[in-house]
Amino acid sequence: MTTSYPRIVDLFCGCGGFGLGAELAGCHSFAAIDIEPILQSAYRLNFPNTRAIQADIGEIDKDAWAFILGDQQIDGVIGGPPCQGFSRIGKREKGDPRNTLIGHFFRHVAILQPRFFVMENVEGLLDTGNIENLQAAIDTVSNRYTIVGPVIINALRYGAPTARRRVVVIGFDRSYVDELSPADLEQGNTDTPVTVVNAIGDLPSPVADQKGEFGWAHYPDRTVGPDAAPAYARMMRKSPIATLGWPEAVERLKKGQSSGHFNTVHTPAVVKRFAETGNGKTEPVSRYPRLAWDGHCPTLRAGTGADRGGFQAMRPIHPSEPRVITVREAARLQGFPDWFVFHPTKWHSFRMIGNSVSPLVGQGILTTIIQKMYGGIAPLRVRA
Repeated sequence: MTTSYPRIVDLFCGCGGFGLGAELAGCHSFAAIDIEPILQSAYRLNFPNTRAIQADIGEIDKDAWAFILGDQQIDGVIGGPPCQGFSRIGKREKGDPRNTLIGHFFRHVAILQPRFFVMENVEGLLDTGNIENLQAAIDTVSNRYTIVGPVIINALRYGAPTARRRVVVIGFDRSYVDELSPADLEQGNTDTPVTVVNAIGDLPSPVADQKGEFGWAHYPDRTVGPDAAPAYARMMRKSPIATLGWPEAVERLKKGQSSGHFNTVHTPAVVKRFAETGNGKTEPVSRYPRLAWDGHCPTLRAGTGADRGGFQAMRPIHPSEPRVITVREAARLQGFPDWFVFHPTKWHSFRMIGNSVSPLVGQGILTTIIQKMYGGIAPLRVRA
């Protein structure tokens, strides 16, 4: 068994949800590419040992990869091409240029020739008119790779407290990876989904928004007795491995602080409407759902960037306070640990989270693949 870290290229990396999942599975995100500097700003903070590159993936060719990678062999390519063109929410424009990014994902797989690849996207990718494009893209690499999927997975099955369903396509080179089946993915790694109370019940109420700050706040003093943080929350509070994390966030975490707690100011009328909305119900004006402590979070959506109108996505209402959830609460519900920082602006932070692959999903999928690569024994870098 080799003890080298499997090297990953993270395409359409955003803030790094998929990349973090790969790191937690024992891989190293060697290079990460995204065109949006704001979304990628979090990647640069949280992954100081990754080559985070701002670039148009459609313009990167074989020569560019040779410059980026040097003599490094890449084991895996992961990525979630922008999905708005395939989403069942909104206009679903067939001419949306982002639809062609599916093809670019597989073009880069053909260039890099990794031992495996994982592509994630929305369920709308399987609809008539979309799945034909996906299959045509897969066909460009099917002579080299055994293809698994498309498979629909649910983040609840991977330990995230959100009912986020996504499509996954995996390809693997049989020279390196043992047999992999859809059942290996569909079952996930847990039979006990995490509830909202276990995910965010230990977090503080919001703090005043201060321009340029990250919304730091201390955990409430409920670390002992019957109100002690549950297992999921304790996992989220752990410090990262030495190669990950923004030093300031890691140091603050050691002192009992985390980021993303800035508040959202609502008018009295909105506060009243939120307060009158029952748990598990949808507020009729905003159409925001109110979370239930014993339930799960619906899919968190990203909204759109300035190029697409700058629309803000739905933000669920807190289970017991008449307000929308904070960035940190959204991060917890998506599966991001508390040392992970996003952006001083709430809107950008929510967009980062909504765009991301849950790190717990990424970790679960990549762990399965890596174990197949190493004969059932994960590499030494995997954390306990």
